[in-house]
Amino acid sequence: MTTTTFAIEHTVTFRLIHDLGSPKEAEFLNAASELAAIPGVQHFRIRRQTNSKNSHTHGISMQFQTQGEYLAYCEHPAHVNFVQQRWLSEVADFQEADFEPLTISSE
Repeated sequence: MTTTTFAIEHTVTFRLIHDLGSPKEAEFLNAASELAAIPGVQHFRIRRQTNSKNSHTHGISMQFQTQGEYLAYCEHPAHVNFVQQRWLSEVADFQEADFEPLTISSE
């Protein structure tokens, strides 16, 4: 069995300007799901927040095998267009985080 190690896990949590369950929310999330087709994107997920301690209602996560794939995703025309056409006008608040694996020493 081969285990793949990913260099970057890109995550963002956010709250939309749209009401939960609204057609506009669904349109936004459907548009966001198209980001999964960008080369290099793996394990793409969109989730709904269930913890009442967090004001963000959704999360998107994806993984990239290399830093180069992640940078290419950031500059890909489909990503840039989504940010310009949807994200900037429909997201009320967000938090972005990018993680790389740690090697923990037990010494």
